[in-house]
Amino acid sequence: MFTLAVVALISYLIGSCPAGYLAGRIAGVDIRRLGSGNIGATNVLRILGKRFGYPVFLIDFTKGFGAVMLAVSLASRDRASTNFVELCAITAGVFSVVGHSYPVWLRFKGGKGVATTIGVLFGLMPLVALIVCAVWVITFEIGRYVSLASVVAALALPATVAVMWCFKQPNRPVLFYFSVCLAAVIITRHRSNLSRLFHGTEPRFRRK
Repeated sequence: MFTLAVVALISYLIGSCPAGYLAGRIAGVDIRRLGSGNIGATNVLRILGKRFGYPVFLIDFTKGFGAVMLAVSLASRDRASTNFVELCAITAGVFSVVGHSYPVWLRFKGGKGVATTIGVLFGLMPLVALIVCAVWVITFEIGRYVSLASVVAALALPATVAVMWCFKQPNRPVLFYFSVCLAAVIITRHRSNLSRLFHGTEPRFRRK
């Protein structure tokens, strides 16, 4: 239990690193006061361009992937069982996304958790991650709404895991419950976007 608690704390702190906010400060602005007010990569890309948006996405992705890999490394040191190593990895994934979405440094007002979730998925279930990314890209190309693509991809996550579970890959139900938790966090963080989509006021992402 001590190892699990350490993994949860470290993963939260990794996830809570506000890359988007720091990028804004480097650029001389408070990204929370511009655009959607979100510190995620999408808002940074809209406001500050590719120079800052792409690195922020990469950092947010790495937070999720790195937290999972670090958890596996910590759990494996004590020659723990495969189930415990997996539990630590899943715990790291959840807490890194929670840390990104609710960072203590910014009064628990963070990003939407999409990039960090993708990093977590590539660390835990690479094939599922590729499928979810494909769903995101297709939805985005059709509608040009980042928020809609993120919500649809979030819904596709537990559905994909459930289908693969039927084929015994992955063969543990805990991964399905984990995917449901991640999807719930992402959709909850997109509540305002869903409201704007419903009222037709959500901005489309346009290439410059």
